[in-house]
Amino acid sequence: MDNHAKTNAAREFATAFAGSLSASLTLATGMPWPLEVMRGPDVPTSKGTPIHFRLKVDGALNGECFVEFFEPQVAALVSKIVKQPIETISDEHGEALAKIISSAITDFTESLSSSYGALSVKVDRVAGLAFGGMFVVPLTASDDPTGTPVLLYFGVQLLDALSSFALAEHGNEPDEPQVYPYNLKLVMDVELNVSVLFGQRQLPLRDVLALSSGSVIELDRMVDEPVELLLDGKLIARGEAVIVDGNYGLRVTEIPQPVVSHFLN
Repeated sequence: MDNHAKTNAAREFATAFAGSLSASLTLATGMPWPLEVMRGPDVPTSKGTPIHFRLKVDGALNGECFVEFFEPQVAALVSKIVKQPIETISDEHGEALAKIISSAITDFTESLSSSYGALSVKVDRVAGLAFGGMFVVPLTASDDPTGTPVLLYFGVQLLDALSSFALAEHGNEPDEPQVYPYNLKLVMDVELNVSVLFGQRQLPLRDVLALSSGSVIELDRMVDEPVELLLDGKLIARGEAVIVDGNYGLRVTEIPQPVVSHFLN
């Protein structure tokens, strides 16, 4: 099934959940706790022991989605609720968070039902889960002092159901290519060779053989034109040559298209 349809459908689901959960967290803590779907490849590193909850969806949609918090987040939330610092997370604190999530389900279900039809969502706390290969959508809280995302993992059945609805409603419309942040994050430390192109020139073999020390080759680029930064032969940026600590450098002045889009091909 179309990956763009899956991405967009999962983000719509996540956006509805983020809005409902944000309202419940704000009510529980007594202060705004905005949540929004995170975009782009840069996702904060998750820290601490994970705490998982399952959203079981039945009715017009069927399947499961798992919500992953981390202990620092739960400690920060519970501390605001009880108005005192929390040193260690207990089962009681986990159950308190489960109640907050459950309180968000009514609005969340109504929001989904208006788009997909009558359905129900049940929340329960689960443990011992592994999410390798599952589709993930991160949620970020701008007021969360831990800087840790809340992660939504989509089961195959629910993801297929969501994207089937999206395709039926909108058809196979072209969309902006998407990169799954956590998939790209796996290769962030891979080193790549980039090269700077000042210009080029085609020469017949006789002129190449005639080259000697002191020969001058005129390139096809004017001195005031930007030079090009290439990754594996693909243009990723343009700029002007500079000197940095005695070495040549490049000051980027133009990026023709998002660099991340080159990794989709």
